[in-house]
This record gives sequence, C-alpha cells and structure tokens, in this order.
Amino acid sequence: MSFVSTRLHDLKPSQTLAITAEAKKLIQQGEDVCSFGAGEPDMDTPDFIKEAAIEALHRGETKYTAVSGIMELREAIATKLVAENGIPSAPELVTVSCGAKHALFNAIYALCEDDDEVIIPAPYWTSYPDMVKMTGADPVIVETKAENGWKMTPEEFEEAMSPRTKLLILNSPSNPTGAVYTKEELEKIAEIAIGEDVLVISDEIYEKLVYGEAEHVSLASLGEEIAKLTLTVNGFSKAYSMTGWRLGYTSAPEEYAKVINSIQSQTTSNPTSFAQYGGLAALTHPSAAQVISDMRDEFDVRRQYMLNRLASIENVSTVEPEGAFYFLVDTSKIGINSLNLAERLLSRDKVAVIPGAAFGHDQSVRFSYACGLDIIKNGMDRFEDFCRSF
Repeated sequence: MSFVSTRLHDLKPSQTLAITAEAKKLIQQGEDVCSFGAGEPDMDTPDFIKEAAIEALHRGETKYTAVSGIMELREAIATKLVAENGIPSAPELVTVSCGAKHALFNAIYALCEDDDEVIIPAPYWTSYPDMVKMTGADPVIVETKAENGWKMTPEEFEEAMSPRTKLLILNSPSNPTGAVYTKEELEKIAEIAIGEDVLVISDEIYEKLVYGEAEHVSLASLGEEIAKLTLTVNGFSKAYSMTGWRLGYTSAPEEYAKVINSIQSQTTSNPTSFAQYGGLAALTHPSAAQVISDMRDEFDVRRQYMLNRLASIENVSTVEPEGAFYFLVDTSKIGINSLNLAERLLSRDKVAVIPGAAFGHDQSVRFSYACGLDIIKNGMDRFEDFCRSF
C-alpha cells in the first residue's frame, strides 16, 4: 500500500533539470558536450551585486528577516514596478521568495483548490501543470500554433473557458518559445479575463530580454480592472545572472498578497538574508542598466546566429524568438518523439537539448542560447549532422 499523496502520484521531476544534470555529469567525465539545456546565463553575477551581499555578511545581516523580505528590497521592487512597468504596487503587496519558481508556487497555491481549472497555453514552462496539480486543481492546456507565433489567441482563451475556470497562467516573454505578447494582444486577453472574472498569474521573469522591435508590456499595467485580477511574478535570475541566489518576487492585490505571505510564513519563511541585499543592489545600482543592456546585446548576437543556422537545416523549423533565450525547434519531420531524439543527440553527438514533451509539445526540442558562441557554433554543426542522418 502506498502512503504517498494521491495528488503526487503523477508528479515527475523537472526534465530541464534532469537533462542539465546529465550533461554536467558527462562533462565532469571528460566528455566534450555542447549543452543547450540550462535556462541560465553563462555570464557571472555582476561584481556590484556580489559586493553588496559580501558587505551585508560583514555587517552581520545573517539573521531572519521579515517573512516577505527586507523593507528596503520590497520598496525597491514596488518602485520599479510602478516606474518601469506601470503596475500599481506598494511594499505591502510584494513578497520576496526563494526564486521566481517559489513565487509561482506560492501564488498558485494561494488561488487554487480541488475542481478549479487553470488555463495554460502550450508550449508552457515545464513546472506550471505540475504546480497546478499539486493544489488539486486541473490544468487545461491550450495548444497554440506556430503560425500565431506560439501565442494564445483571444478565441482560444474563450474556448478553453468553463464554469470551473479560476486562473490563467501567462508567460511573456515565453519559455520555451521566446514569444512576446503585444500590448494589443494582452488588451484582448485582459478584456476576456475581466468579463469572465478570471484571475491571471503573469510570469514576467524574462522581461528584460526582448529583441528587435518587440516590447515587454505588463498585463497589470493595462487598467485598474485587470490589475485587480493579476498577480505579477518576476525575479533576479535571468536579467542579473543570479540563478543560484534564489530570489524572486510576487506583486499581488492585497487580498492575495496577505495569503501568499501566510503561506511563506508556514513553509520557507524569508529568503536568504544577505542575498536580498544583492537583489537590492541589482535594482538600485547605477551600473545595472548597462549590465542588462550588454547582456541583452550578447544574447541577441547568439540569437541571430542560431536563427540563421537553424534556417539552413532542411528538416527542422523554428519561429524567431522575440524574447528570453530559447529556440523551440520543430523536429516533426525527423519522425521520432522528443525524448528519444534528445537521448540520441546527447549519447551520439554529445549535444544536450530539452525534449519538447517537457513543455507540452512532443515534436520539438528546446535549445537555450544562454551559452557561449563557441558552444553554439560547435553544437549547431553537430545538430546539423544529426539531422542529415534522418
């Protein structure tokens, strides 16, 4: 007899973390692996952020803080959200958590319960459906189309609705597709959410990484009515190359912010004290904007190189990503499922990619370009040879 909670019977470990761990293992064994798996910038955390944390350690900032984070950081986050994003926020509406993944789980757990339905456009970030299932709610997957830029249309949103619909999880810029919703597209989604009284979690962790003519727009900035329904999740991992620092945050209407704070008080309590001072420096240091701009420019060079290389491979296709640092590559013409493809590619050619099944699209694989251009060039050569063999 199993005593494991029935809600967890179908819970699987993150495939993105599993593939990345296997690639690292091979590298440690001396294998020449081109790893496109991790959603982690290869640049180091900026020195001014590290120095702020070191200074905090020297000052003795090593004790518990307020559950929702130090006031200085929450004030800086609220100021940023108001000034940069146009989101109505205040320190008491902000909860700083142990990474954006933790912030997402807190928000989903605060809102969902048995028999609720949560709409999730696919391809989706791998953890959304499992987080929803852990609350007892049911994920409702909306299959988006490449010809629509992997973005959910208003019609698809409406068709997915039922009397049980409680929540929409929207990720823009998107992992794994790099899709960026326009202001007009978000306004139409907001209109439907308001009309149906559906809450929205807006995952904006890649907001700083947009390219070309694309522009990030925060859903909660589109008016008072949608702001009352929207919980905005963001963090420091991607824009500031702070993945290991585990700092994310939620800004939510007061009713939900209080519940999120209560959940965190009974689980992790506060995020790491001295890491929070690094986050404060990330938001307030005068060099921060230039660091982000330089990182974005470097990612854009890699993005354009990969786009040209992938376009030259006959039996795969992709939609140009406008944000984040991923390509979702359609491999349906190769004729094998994504897990088998990823396993063969890693074992035979030592190229690590994430199978699209992890994102709800089994005829694709995800390439991250958050790795060096030399790795990208070598890996693209190997991938092209692999595709020719089919």
